[in-house]
Amino acid sequence: MPARFPSRFAQTASLALMLAAAPVPALSQGAGLGAAGELVDPDVLRVCADPSNMPFTDESGEGFENKLAELVAGKLDRKSVTYTWFPSITGFVRNTLRVNRCDIIMGIAQGDELVQNTNAYYRSVYVLVHKKGDGLDGIETIEDPRLKGKRIGVVEATPPASNMAAAKLMGNARTYPLMLDTRVAPSMGEVMVKDLIEGTIDVAILWGPMAGYYVRESGADLAMVPLLKEKTGSRMIYRITMGVRPADQEWKRSLNRVIRENQDEINKILHDFNIPLIDEQDRLIAP
Repeated sequence: MPARFPSRFAQTASLALMLAAAPVPALSQGAGLGAAGELVDPDVLRVCADPSNMPFTDESGEGFENKLAELVAGKLDRKSVTYTWFPSITGFVRNTLRVNRCDIIMGIAQGDELVQNTNAYYRSVYVLVHKKGDGLDGIETIEDPRLKGKRIGVVEATPPASNMAAAKLMGNARTYPLMLDTRVAPSMGEVMVKDLIEGTIDVAILWGPMAGYYVRESGADLAMVPLLKEKTGSRMIYRITMGVRPADQEWKRSLNRVIRENQDEINKILHDFNIPLIDEQDRLIAP
């Protein structure tokens, strides 16, 4: 948030904040009829996705949600995976899933009212990233007094921004946009990690899946601290699901079965992208 907070969630857990509500459209002439007359293609896994939103999805198929789509397609005997591409901006659901151009959003935060959620297939957490040896080693919360006066990078309108405001840390904050078209602008995760390495900011607070990927890609000696111990304000941990149309009950049940029967394989894909995974007791799941 993700989920698709969040990309799509340029931050997956925040997707619910990005997408505009839309009326239920007329049935698409090109959609296949699945179980119980649902408009789910029985032969092809049709995915709604952002074309340039690493580490989530990418037209090249390199994102972890691309890999998850291949896994789901194989488990459900779909012949192939196809994509309807649309950036993670207002109107994503309205222009993809809701007009039956595709049948699944691979990652979306639990509780998003624009879709029907499957069971969660992972939990992740916002993280605080800083350079090792900069005097912040051992920090565990946004409320830590050592953050006073630090230049903290945070995505606007996300849960950590609220907690920073409560801790009176916004005075020196550098805010990054929540909604952007990643076809023409780089990912905020990539930009924030670069700014941290170059010294433009002292600390970056990012959604875990995005942070994990870009911290690893940077090759820099950075600490990544899961924000598991926040005492006040917004919670930093979110469940991520797959999103389907509200009417597609049998489709949701099929996906829930895939999630239930293949959790270890799903976790392997996520860990390959350095995503911090959190169990139901709020403990990190080791690779």
